[in-house]
Amino acid sequence: MSLELQLKTLPNKPGIYQFFDENQKILYVGKAKNLKKRVSSYFNKDHIGKTKVLVSKIRNLKITVVDTEYDALLLENNLIKEYQPRYNIRLKDDKTYPCICIKKEPFPRIFLTRKIIHDGSEYYGPYSSVIVAKALLELIKSIYPLRSCNLDLSKEKIQAHRYTVCLEYHIHNCLGPCEENQTLDDYLENIKEIRDIIKGNISEPLASLRNKMMKYSQKMEYEKAQQIKEKLDLLEKYQAKSTVISPVISNVDVFGITSDESAAYINYFKIVKGRIIQSYTTEIKKLLEETEEEILQKCIIDIREKFNSASKNIYIPFPINLKIPEVKLIIPKIGDKKKILDLSERNAKEYRLEKLKQVKIVDPERHSNRIMAEMKTLLHLPEEPRLIEGFDNSNIQGTNPVSACVVFRNGKPSKKEYRIFNVKTVEGPNDFATMEEVIYRRYKRQLDENNELPQLILIDGGKGQLSSAYKSLELLGLAGKIPIIGIAKRLEELYFPHDPIPLYLDKTSETLKVLQKVRDEAHRYGITRHRNKRSKKTFTTELETISGIGKKTIEILLSHFKSVSAIKQANENEIKKLIGDKRTSIILDYFNTEN
Repeated sequence: MSLELQLKTLPNKPGIYQFFDENQKILYVGKAKNLKKRVSSYFNKDHIGKTKVLVSKIRNLKITVVDTEYDALLLENNLIKEYQPRYNIRLKDDKTYPCICIKKEPFPRIFLTRKIIHDGSEYYGPYSSVIVAKALLELIKSIYPLRSCNLDLSKEKIQAHRYTVCLEYHIHNCLGPCEENQTLDDYLENIKEIRDIIKGNISEPLASLRNKMMKYSQKMEYEKAQQIKEKLDLLEKYQAKSTVISPVISNVDVFGITSDESAAYINYFKIVKGRIIQSYTTEIKKLLEETEEEILQKCIIDIREKFNSASKNIYIPFPINLKIPEVKLIIPKIGDKKKILDLSERNAKEYRLEKLKQVKIVDPERHSNRIMAEMKTLLHLPEEPRLIEGFDNSNIQGTNPVSACVVFRNGKPSKKEYRIFNVKTVEGPNDFATMEEVIYRRYKRQLDENNELPQLILIDGGKGQLSSAYKSLELLGLAGKIPIIGIAKRLEELYFPHDPIPLYLDKTSETLKVLQKVRDEAHRYGITRHRNKRSKKTFTTELETISGIGKKTIEILLSHFKSVSAIKQANENEIKKLIGDKRTSIILDYFNTEN
């Protein structure tokens, strides 16, 4: 059947679809609430980037109809993991996370494992940090004496006296059930309390230990009571270290998400009785410009399956088109629920920053490409701003006005291309007219010399400076051809031509950081050159006021002494060697008269 005919006969039902190439290799798996609308959208719209490439390779498709969209999501999740299609986001980690196992056997052992065997044993986790899992296991073993041997402690073999106690018994790590020194009921009571601790239910084990301590105390077995008290202290310290949210928030999953152009970052909290007992953060690479909603849908299913979660409530930051049987999706707005959601999103953002710092060190080119792509999107530019030119004016009450032009390539300063403009046509402190003159001069020359034009011009200032700069671009026929924006210092708002409403970027946005760096560098460069010009004019003017002293004499003196103050303090004979007796007398008479 041809692809065109398949598209015409698709059902208006929920299900999953699979795209195949000419070699019948699976390219992509997706789910849909309405198969006909969703699949047809790939072929009825103009796409860009990887989506365009994917559509060009599709030669065949296969669908599976299911009862609900949730069923479609589960099936899609399983097929992605099984086939790992090239154009699907990767949901499966390369890592195998550790679990705590309570082995199904007489006198169960408790240990850490990465391998799950379906033999009826209990597995808790997985734990995203092996350090956390080991710390919890050590706490349990320090409170409860447990066997660590792998002997078959069946009732028959124990009663037949097949075993003798080992070193673990003598150092009090085990109570010796192999020689009937501990009953099975007593051992299983400990296992029950351990199970509660692992699940985050600390209150019952605490109550049990306090009860035991009081019994020993009443019997005046103070040494045993002290041992229980030490174990009680350990468990209370563990409880205090747990991240307390709110006792009213119990058995909840929380998902926070943040994203950029290339990836999404998802944080997951599992909360039991007001405490975070599990935290996990992951990065999901974007392949087909997936939205945050699409990624979050897939991750909720995948992560809950990974961590064996059966929570009936899930906190999420925004609405998603997902219905899970007997599970309620909640979008907190205020109170403790909103605080824990904010904490989850903050963890996702911190994880993203950490990843970006690593990429910046390991692969600076990729880091630069990502920032350029982000700037193109956030600033609505027609292309990535690989070449940015920034302008800033410097003057004091209109004196010695200069304007700086700084050049950034791929987000980094190119100092050899910096230029300074001495303002020629503007009298007095007129920032708007100065900007108009400098922009015109800069790009008139670039056009005359057929030089490269920037993909973005950044003006230090608000709507007034931007309008003045835009006038010059209009005169040169460059308006609309070169994007130009203004950045105001007060709130870091960004202004676009003919748009009275500014754009505000997230203060942590790397796009804003690049723009700030361009603005600050233009300001620094302009101020430095302005000061040099002003100070040079200050000391040359004083010498030029001396009658009988010409420019050449001034140049000789400043070249040797560097400043007027140094000339004033110089020895008379040293000056005479440079300019002779007559001119030395004129200068010294002037300085003496001035004093």
